Amino acid sequence: MIRSSVTISLVAEARGGPFVFWDDLPAACKKASELGFDAIELFPPGPDAVEPNELRRWLDDNGLALAAVGTGAGWVRRRLHLCLPDAASRAEARDYIRSIIDFAGPFGAPAIIGSMQGRWGDEVNGTTALRYLGEALAELGPYAQQYGVPLIFEPINRYETNLINTLRAGVNLLTPLATRNVLLLADLFHMNIEEVDMPAALRDAVGFLGHVHFVDSNRRPAGLGHLDYPPIVEALRAIGYDRFVSAEALPYPDSEAAARQTIESFRRFFRAAHA
Repeated sequence: MIRSSVTISLVAEARGGPFVFWDDLPAACKKASELGFDAIELFPPGPDAVEPNELRRWLDDNGLALAAVGTGAGWVRRRLHLCLPDAASRAEARDYIRSIIDFAGPFGAPAIIGSMQGRWGDEVNGTTALRYLGEALAELGPYAQQYGVPLIFEPINRYETNLINTLRAGVNLLTPLATRNVLLLADLFHMNIEEVDMPAALRDAVGFLGHVHFVDSNRRPAGLGHLDYPPIVEALRAIGYDRFVSAEALPYPDSEAAARQTIESFRRFFRAAHA
């Protein structure tokens, strides 16, 4: 069964970004539980930002799972990514991602690589950048496997990277890898920009999909933009997707209202679809 999740950011430098809850993790967990979410998705400043035993207590007390943990603070705070021209810096980026895998894995949660995929530019051409990226995923996917979780890779739109923008490009990146432990994140906001046919793109990614960001066309909570959700939900059903759909949305008009709008949309589209 597809389950619901809501994002919580603890990264001060990312304020204004598309996360529903901010800063107060215990209070956010309590509110997520009260509204009926199944899980939270965490965006921490680093692997030591939250004491694991405390996080486990907050999750258990509120009947929540940890859906995923983002690595984006490695880029936002430290300007690390997997395609930097300097080998030592690329290794530092991989080490940072490994540290997030080590934090998330014991909770049964995958780490997400989005902005840390990087981009090509003057010092690294496109072919070389894709090689660096593939090498990193080939290394990090098996590392995540020790926890019984996949590594999640997110295609993002052309304004944020010039590497992997569509699910098809993501499938093409992952297919040659020896590991099958890297899966794709379908972010509906990015897909709205890049995909010609969103349901068709989801169907085309069968076997490769590991996480979904449930959000609307304008990065507001689902139902506050112009996306047509029933064909999207039907495509997810058709490919047998049974993981989380997580609200990586702006806290519009505020965090609680955004979370409430999301869970109401989730029930309308996903629970009705599975009735």
